[in-house]
Amino acid sequence: MDPITVLVLSNPTAAYLRLLDRLPEPVNIHTGNDEKFLAEHAPEADVILVGALKHDLLRAIFPLARRVRWVHAMWAGVEKLLFPELVESAVPLTNGRGVFKDGLAEFTIASILFFAKDLRRLVRNQEAGCWEQFEVLEIRKQVLGIVGYGGIGRETARLASALGMQVHAVRRRPADSDGDPFVDRMFPLSELREMLAGCDYVQVATPLTSETRGMIGEAELAAMKPSAVVINVGRGPVIVEAALIAALEQGRIKGAALDVFDTEPLPPGHPFYRLTNVLLSPHSADHIVGWFDLGMNKFIQNFERFRTGQPLENVVDKRSGY
Repeated sequence: MDPITVLVLSNPTAAYLRLLDRLPEPVNIHTGNDEKFLAEHAPEADVILVGALKHDLLRAIFPLARRVRWVHAMWAGVEKLLFPELVESAVPLTNGRGVFKDGLAEFTIASILFFAKDLRRLVRNQEAGCWEQFEVLEIRKQVLGIVGYGGIGRETARLASALGMQVHAVRRRPADSDGDPFVDRMFPLSELREMLAGCDYVQVATPLTSETRGMIGEAELAAMKPSAVVINVGRGPVIVEAALIAALEQGRIKGAALDVFDTEPLPPGHPFYRLTNVLLSPHSADHIVGWFDLGMNKFIQNFERFRTGQPLENVVDKRSGY
């Protein structure tokens, strides 16, 4: 068998690259984050692994990679990789969909409990040496709405169901969840506002596409209960940021837990930093111990399928964006 040449877009010193030693021989691996180096080796590449966060590197070298047969992104979000040349090509793109679902589902549950038990108030009182008893909420029988019922949403629904919550969800193809034991009611996208109106907590876990950009705007936020909490673990621009800030400042919703933002890192002085009804995570809710290794393991599993001619897993619909 001829060697398979893998071009890795990554800092060559990244610790997770040690796992590439598990790739079966014969294989040639070239790793770098310098455009000149990558351009030099692109014509040899059979496989491109996108591990670096400089997404423009792939677009720069892709026209030179004339023999490439597969591109894999370690992360689930691929919107920045979907440049026209890749979308129009026959080269399959796969991603790390599902790899980080457990961490994001746990963050969602933690956020629900943060607001239900008013943990900020507990910490504030402890730091002030203040003994103040107050009532808290049970999440049992409350409704969690999930916008984007993929791997993250389903794992969150499983955990929420175990805690006695009701789960409602919206997805593009509701029939895909027929018989799902973790969902009490599934809504089509056309009934998004109806679903939002009945929820105590709303998880936004949809990928960013032309269809989902801005799908939670002023009208959707206005449909929610004043006691509702929004939890965004998908992509920042799915929620209209100005509308969310206004709703939070004016108390039209109870709060928000945010792991993703329009601009990252979030600029100093941004309103989210000062709003006491916001729980802010610096896009690290899925950074569980060993998270880079989890992403690499998915690539290694898929590499074996590629090497043996089996269908690849996690193939992205490049036109839909996920």
